[in-house]
Amino acid sequence: MYSSDVYQGLSWEVHVGGLARDFGRNKTIEAVEYRFYWPSFNKDVAKVVGHCRTCQLAKQQKHIAGPYTPFPVPNCPWQDVSLDFILGLSKTQKKYDSILVVVDRFSKIAHFIPCSKTSDASWVAVFFFDNVVKLHGLPKIMLSDRDVKLVSYFWQML
Repeated sequence: MYSSDVYQGLSWEVHVGGLARDFGRNKTIEAVEYRFYWPSFNKDVAKVVGHCRTCQLAKQQKHIAGPYTPFPVPNCPWQDVSLDFILGLSKTQKKYDSILVVVDRFSKIAHFIPCSKTSDASWVAVFFFDNVVKLHGLPKIMLSDRDVKLVSYFWQML
């Protein structure tokens, strides 16, 4: 009868040896089961994969940084808006090549404001004021996936 070390060595060869290269626990179990059998092969393969540095690093990278906390639901229109840019468009006659998208999070109504990719926060503030604030008033909350500095400077300019 073979010892557990031999089985673990065989599991290790199937897991990282040859052309396979670290497929993880389930596929390693399938590969071992396809070629070999011994009574405790599930436990031995799990132990080998548990000691595999590559598998452990791959597992660590899949963890979420923190719990998801949704934004509060707005209770009236145009008090909570989101800003985003659509970049990389062809230039228009007025030299615009981007679109500033402003969406009211309450009603889901959107304004699509043409602008230039090179527009800084002061120009974006002018576009926002002329197209949104004039019509709906100044929002209390603005969400954007852009840099915090841009949003901060944008608020100052507005």
